[in-house]
Amino acid sequence: MVKVGDKAPDFVLKGHDDKEYKLSDYKGKNVVLVFYPLDFSPVCTNEHACFVDALKTFEGLNAQIFGISVDSTWTHKAFAEKMNISYPLLADFHPKGEVGKKYGVYLEDKGIHNRVTIIVDKEGIVRYVEEHGIPNVPDVNKIAKVLEELK
Repeated sequence: MVKVGDKAPDFVLKGHDDKEYKLSDYKGKNVVLVFYPLDFSPVCTNEHACFVDALKTFEGLNAQIFGISVDSTWTHKAFAEKMNISYPLLADFHPKGEVGKKYGVYLEDKGIHNRVTIIVDKEGIVRYVEEHGIPNVPDVNKIAKVLEELK
């Protein structure tokens, strides 16, 4: 898994809005990479509800959130619509888990990402990594506190 201080591996992934997102295009902004197992699963639904509720806080901290799973853009579109998610959900769909592998969060034996939150600073350096495990919802307040310290 990537570690604090590492240069974040760059990537290009398609979002649920059919746009392509390249991590290096977000230099000058802190980025929160929310790797999660699957859309519509109970814990993932709760996790994204927390990020949706805290979105104004993250925007106020000059942070861009990206949800990343192995689901397709079509599944992401349906999930984003159901959950009122306005931040991009990125499809690490084909080749399956390629970006997750770069970050060390892809669980090969399960074919999904582990639940891991990574903060990449304005210069593209990893500043926070927390592995939550599949059954646990991240603490968005803790993530916001880390972003406050990066301002």
